[in-house]
Amino acid sequence: MEISVYKIDGQDSGKKVVLDDSVFGIEPNNHAVYLDVKQYLANQRQGTHKTKERWEIAHSTKKLIRQKGSGGARHGSLKAGIYVGGGRIFGPQPRDYRFKLNRKLKQLARRSALTYKAQEQAITILEPFNMEVPKTKDFIAICRNLKVEGKKILMVLPDNINNIYLSSRNLDRVKVVTVNELTTYDVLNAQSLILIEGVENILNEQLGTIQSA
Repeated sequence: MEISVYKIDGQDSGKKVVLDDSVFGIEPNNHAVYLDVKQYLANQRQGTHKTKERWEIAHSTKKLIRQKGSGGARHGSLKAGIYVGGGRIFGPQPRDYRFKLNRKLKQLARRSALTYKAQEQAITILEPFNMEVPKTKDFIAICRNLKVEGKKILMVLPDNINNIYLSSRNLDRVKVVTVNELTTYDVLNAQSLILIEGVENILNEQLGTIQSA
């Protein structure tokens, strides 16, 4: 699959790059995508939720009523969960939500997500560029030139370029990552995927037929 390379002024540079069909043109596996996104969201959870159980409540330990002869149920403490101010029965406790996925399954999920973006024609290849100083106004101008302003944008860099990252971090609907930080969730969450020229070759190497064989 060939795709044009654009300049930051929005003009076609006249160059073409090839997107490997083994990465951008596979039969998507929805279950792999589901598992990878589920793992990503689970990993974001802090797992610090906590309620007090009966033994943690600071309350009177006096026995409410005698054990027998009242005609009602037995009650031993106001700390019981059936009373207001008592402990919570089977409440949430701190836990780790992380779980493991195999590397090849995660690669399949990323290939599936990239294929969906290629099918939607939502991938733009941009010539490498840098910014002398961080300037959000200049970054917005680039998005406007590429006709993606107002969309959820994911820009993927071959390596960390700090001024580009700093220029974009104030924008709610824009995320800039390096190719090694790319996740299935980020690809699917974006309406427009901007790859800096050279990133497609790295993805071809990381996720292509040789790597996945």
